[in-house]
Amino acid sequence: MKPKTILITGCSSGIGLDTARRLKALGWTVFASCRSQKDCEARVAEGFSAPQLDYEDPESIARCAEVVLQGTGGTLDAVFHNGAYALPGPLEDIPAEGMRTQFEANFLGWHDLNRHLIPVMRGAGKGRILFNSSVLGIVGMKYRGPYVATKFALEGYADVLRMEMADAGIQVVLIEPGPIESDFRKNAIKQFEKWVDWQSSARRAQYEASLLDMLRKGGSSGVQWPASAVTDVVVKALSAKRPKARYRVTTPTQVMAVARRLLPTRALDWVLSKG
Repeated sequence: MKPKTILITGCSSGIGLDTARRLKALGWTVFASCRSQKDCEARVAEGFSAPQLDYEDPESIARCAEVVLQGTGGTLDAVFHNGAYALPGPLEDIPAEGMRTQFEANFLGWHDLNRHLIPVMRGAGKGRILFNSSVLGIVGMKYRGPYVATKFALEGYADVLRMEMADAGIQVVLIEPGPIESDFRKNAIKQFEKWVDWQSSARRAQYEASLLDMLRKGGSSGVQWPASAVTDVVVKALSAKRPKARYRVTTPTQVMAVARRLLPTRALDWVLSKG
């Protein structure tokens, strides 16, 4: 039987890399794309096909799709949209251009890639599109506004796409992780330092007293789950005859989903403000 094929984005580390390795071990043909060419070369050294893909660069999206489809003979069983990053900080201090790049990387680029891949899935009458969302696609938290905005947008996008693709045999799935061990926070502070002029902010005293330290540490310290917890769910979503619309990974995600339904908005604000 011909191996199933999948394109996974964001395979430099963390969830993307763990999922790529697991699926390869299970016999899938995995295209493990990364944003940087150096990381792509590391994946090639492991035995992957690793086309470079930067969601902020439409040309790289088109090239990646072309490489993948050439490698599969024009078909693709699944795509797992995973590559994303956060721009932390108070919304009043986020420049519009920083917000635009966040949406390009975490949302618009994902749509662009889908536009290249959906026609081949539609032609085959089947396919699976998996989106790595977040607990922050369920609830918002202070100082994470740009990332929250992209994940809320993604949640609505996936809901609509799931309904629209039903008659084409294409399954659309949201993966909603909570706190996962990764380089996510380290990468986020780089974005903060690139975009946020905190010294000119009305919140400068707050930054100096506590906010800078909090942002650099990624907020409250608590239990983090390994990337394999997400991989386990991705495997379920890919192997289920009729996958769930949403898979909530980690206890915080499950708790927040319930809280979102049951608590009045002000009460939920109070809970979330505690970190």
